[in-house]
Amino acid sequence: MASYNRMPPEILRERAEIALGRLESCDLCPRACGVNRLEDEQGYCRSGRFARVSSFTPHFGEEAPLVGSHGSGTIFMTGCNLGCVYCQNYDISQLGEGREVSPEKLAEMMVCLADGGCHNVNFVTPTHFVPQILEAVVEAVKMGLTVPLVYNSGGYDSVETLRLLDGIFDIYMPDAKYGTDSAAKKYSDAPDYTRIMKAAILEMHRQVGPLEIDKDGVAVRGLLVRHLVLPEGLAGTAEVVRFLAEEVSPETYLNVMAQYHPCYWAHQFPELSRPINLREYAEAVAVAQAAGLSRGLGI
Repeated sequence: MASYNRMPPEILRERAEIALGRLESCDLCPRACGVNRLEDEQGYCRSGRFARVSSFTPHFGEEAPLVGSHGSGTIFMTGCNLGCVYCQNYDISQLGEGREVSPEKLAEMMVCLADGGCHNVNFVTPTHFVPQILEAVVEAVKMGLTVPLVYNSGGYDSVETLRLLDGIFDIYMPDAKYGTDSAAKKYSDAPDYTRIMKAAILEMHRQVGPLEIDKDGVAVRGLLVRHLVLPEGLAGTAEVVRFLAEEVSPETYLNVMAQYHPCYWAHQFPELSRPINLREYAEAVAVAQAAGLSRGLGI
């Protein structure tokens, strides 16, 4: 049974209502665009009143503790509050591929994935749709949903928004994209990224603690962090792993990701115009190990 199943229904509804109220002058994420999304005005994320979904499907390419034997039930949300020049899902995040869905329809997707055997419901890029997701969770609970929810974000999250999810989401899987603000601004248009990301991850860890895995190797609760290695050390790995080991927990489950390849606008940046090599990846893993991290490295 997931955490949200133990929350009184009236509290769950109240959380959704509070979140929806913040759409009137949207401040869900650190950009705080201030547009009235209840009237379908759009800010940086190019999103209005209702959620937009690109696809929903069992996914077997996620981290092993999420996939288990039956897959992670991923729901790919359209739009993003980041502007990564190398985004591998740019057709969804930047070009807006997807369709608008009602809370009831989103709830049906969640239940469909769970009924199909998925170990969890994994919201990919949920930051700008927290109110709509909470609306859907209210409906999904009525339909019998009981699997854990995964918050799979770029790490550019507001602590105030994350607090609305306390006791609802069991698994947080944020990116820790950068260890320096200069790289974050240049490659993801994300001012003050490192401070914001660190505060968000600390709040996520406060809520759920280190990743807990059951006897079947499936994650049931906790924090799992992703860090994508970029060419020439541009992601600032040393500072990311120092923060995780020293300020979060040496038990932090970290996926040091090797799959960077140039996408979208990456070829406009010579330093990003090639995949990483084996040496760069091995060095990143070694830096994480030296910092004291050991769980999940090199998945």
